[in-house]
Amino acid sequence: MNMHYFKHILFLMFTGLAACAQNTDLDKEVKKLYKNTVPVARNAQVSTNVIVLDTREKAEFDVSHLPRARWVGYDDFDLKRVANISKKDTIIVYCSIGYRSERVGEKLKKAGYTNVYNLYGGIFNWKNTNGVVVNSTNDTTEKVHCYSKSWSRFLTKGQKVY
Repeated sequence: MNMHYFKHILFLMFTGLAACAQNTDLDKEVKKLYKNTVPVARNAQVSTNVIVLDTREKAEFDVSHLPRARWVGYDDFDLKRVANISKKDTIIVYCSIGYRSERVGEKLKKAGYTNVYNLYGGIFNWKNTNGVVVNSTNDTTEKVHCYSKSWSRFLTKGQKVY
C-alpha cells in the first residue's frame, strides 16, 4: 500500500470518527433539552403522507427548510396557521434540533391534534444524515440557518448561515 493511499484512508477514518462524535454531541443535547412530551419521529418517517411544519423563525425558514415544509413559526406561533389541517392528520414538527418544535407540538396536542411528532434532532440531524433541504424558491441548497454560533456546532454537514 502506498503512503498517499494510506494517508487518505486515515483521513477518512478520522473524519468519520469526528462526524460520529459530533452526532453524539447532538444526541446529548437532545437528551438534555427534550421533555419527551411529544413523540419523536425519525427521518425515515417524513413522507408524502405527513404534514411537515417548520417551527423556526421566518428568516431561518427562508434560508432552507425540508421539502414540502410549511412555516408556522415559534415566537409568534398561532393556531390559525394550522386551522386548515385536520386534527387527525399526521403532523411532524421540527426546528433546529427539536426544542422549539416540541413546544409547538405541545400546543398542537393541547388543541386536539392527535398525531403530532417531533422530528428527532430537527433540521440539523436531517442535514447531517444527508437529508435534502430547499430554499425559499424550492431549489436544493446546502445552506442551513444555525440559529446561533453556539448551536452551529451541532450542524456537521452543509453550509452554516447566521
